[in-house]
Amino acid sequence: MESVVTLNNGVKMPLVGLGTFQIKSEDIFHQALDSALGCGYRLIDTAAVYKNEHLISSCLPELLEKYGLKREDVFVTTKLGPKDLSEDLVEGAVDASLKKMGLDYVDLYLIHWPGRQGVKGGDGVNVHCRRGVWKRIEEIYLKSGKIKSIGISNYLLKHLVEMSEYWKVVPTVLQNEFHPDYINYDVIKFCKDNGIHFQSYSSLGQARLVDDPRFIEIAEKSGKTVAQVLLRWSLQHGCSVIPKSTQKSHIEENAKIFDFKISDEDLEMIGKVGTNTKYAWDPQHVV
Repeated sequence: MESVVTLNNGVKMPLVGLGTFQIKSEDIFHQALDSALGCGYRLIDTAAVYKNEHLISSCLPELLEKYGLKREDVFVTTKLGPKDLSEDLVEGAVDASLKKMGLDYVDLYLIHWPGRQGVKGGDGVNVHCRRGVWKRIEEIYLKSGKIKSIGISNYLLKHLVEMSEYWKVVPTVLQNEFHPDYINYDVIKFCKDNGIHFQSYSSLGQARLVDDPRFIEIAEKSGKTVAQVLLRWSLQHGCSVIPKSTQKSHIEENAKIFDFKISDEDLEMIGKVGTNTKYAWDPQHVV
């Protein structure tokens, strides 16, 4: 299996990246990114709401030099915060993120959440916001050079179907929660049918699944850890993964998922023992 995926616009994206949710200490961020780049990671995932975009600016240039890399060797993803889910706020939010990160462009820019902060109910405000924001993001993507690829996050099937009625540029990536306890096959099918790459977050169930006895036998049979089996399980479903860790040993472990394969039988078994439990935010209530 290759370690990159070619998105629907021709851009190549690494299949394994470093998630940075909740990493706000500069020292810890630096250590994690240093470990990641040192063992071959070439994707960093952040977001405006993580409040750590500025740490890319303070850490990345030094580490690129350390490892003999150029900016174009590293794929950087960030996301539009829910408070900025408004057509007139998008470009300012993009510029603010780029300034914080010290970058001229971002490789992937996602709408982080299908609803605007503070908006509730089914009065159509979120529908209007999503449509207007996507239109503006398309324009920035096509005309400015500030964004190399565009996509969405936390969109359910209902949001995707609605979006397909107005998109001019098909999203390159959908980033959603995905693990054996939460499998949205209808969303994955929609993505495959429309050429959208599915990227998995919380692939380890926010660490709840790393010691789960349901998966230990398969891990032992593979000579791998449960975490590696679960990440590989996502890969074999056609997904990329962005596991978050601040420990060097775990970061290195999470990258070693290309040298084995889960059998079809075990792949199916893992998918059957799930509990239909969501561990992260639930966008079901967002109309």
